[in-house]
Amino acid sequence: MIEMLSQPFMMRALAAGIMLSALAGYFGVFVVQRQMSFLGAGLGHAAFGGIALGLLLSIPPLWVAVPFTVLIAIAITWVKDHTRLANDTAIGIFFSVSVALGILFLALAETRNADAFSYLFGSILSVSRTDMTVSAILLLAAATTLPRLWGHWSYATFDAEAAKIEDRNTRQDDMLLIAMLAVTIVVSLKVVGILLVAAWVVVPAASARLMATSFGGMTRLSVILAVLTTAVGLVFSYLLDLPSGPVIVIVQALVFGIAMLFKRSD
Repeated sequence: MIEMLSQPFMMRALAAGIMLSALAGYFGVFVVQRQMSFLGAGLGHAAFGGIALGLLLSIPPLWVAVPFTVLIAIAITWVKDHTRLANDTAIGIFFSVSVALGILFLALAETRNADAFSYLFGSILSVSRTDMTVSAILLLAAATTLPRLWGHWSYATFDAEAAKIEDRNTRQDDMLLIAMLAVTIVVSLKVVGILLVAAWVVVPAASARLMATSFGGMTRLSVILAVLTTAVGLVFSYLLDLPSGPVIVIVQALVFGIAMLFKRSD
């Protein structure tokens, strides 16, 4: 264990993983409670298009994937609000187009295999100082939403119609929630991977929902579970020399299974 913690890349992975998992746990409660789990998967796969474009242009993928995915998130919300299409239909359309573009961009890129693999499945070796810095900035930005926006988001989560009547900024607040979720997902890809990032956001929040008795308690417990399971998963991925994403999600799934057993026994 001491040898593991002496490795700079492992310390970077743990630091970034703890910060990002706290964000995932925080935003995950809204994803679960609003039944938006498919949106998490859609944004994760949408990020694939931005990452592939960055690799094609030889630009750090993070700087391309963040605005690309935020624009996709805003476009999904706009289509849902301004057409008669269901939310999952809009997500499915942009999901498919983004993946198709990503495949085309990767086909045109010269050096793609190793970088693409780390983003698909997560790799603790690929977490950089830049990822840590962006994670810290994002965590600070999320913390500033707690005094005002958490209450607004919570109200809209449980009574969207009343929130629209009483609060003229509901749509803008929801846009900000979706945009911050999109950025969290993109920055998290090196830790957990594109294919599993939706589960990483959803599973701790789902476990917390089974165990908590209030939405505030669910939020706190989701953050705690997300941080603990991510840290444990990263340690095991290092010890077993396995991709970090699958190991983290398996640990989270075990916790979810335990939560279900205790819930059933009540």
